Amino acid sequence: MAALGNPELNRIVAAAQTPLWDVEVGEGNVIVATRDSGVDGMPYVVVIRRSGRGYRASLYMPGDDITVEGDVIGEAAGNPRETGRQIRALLEDADLSSN
Repeated sequence: MAALGNPELNRIVAAAQTPLWDVEVGEGNVIVATRDSGVDGMPYVVVIRRSGRGYRASLYMPGDDITVEGDVIGEAAGNPRETGRQIRALLEDADLSSN
């Protein structure tokens, strides 16, 4: 977990940790979760960005351009711990078989 100076994001990331996904604070105050796809250098990626009063999670399949809008898999809101728990649930429930 990278500590990039945003205590709220760091708390969300700590609560979102899951054995299947590597969750960290990325550049630009976004949360980035990656998971091995089995193809070297091409992981599944979920980018979680601020959206209104909460956060929106977008899924990218291996090889997708993460600079464009991905497939929205859900939203999370609440205090940092609750938001992190919701993000963890979104990650664990992500459908990695489509796209």
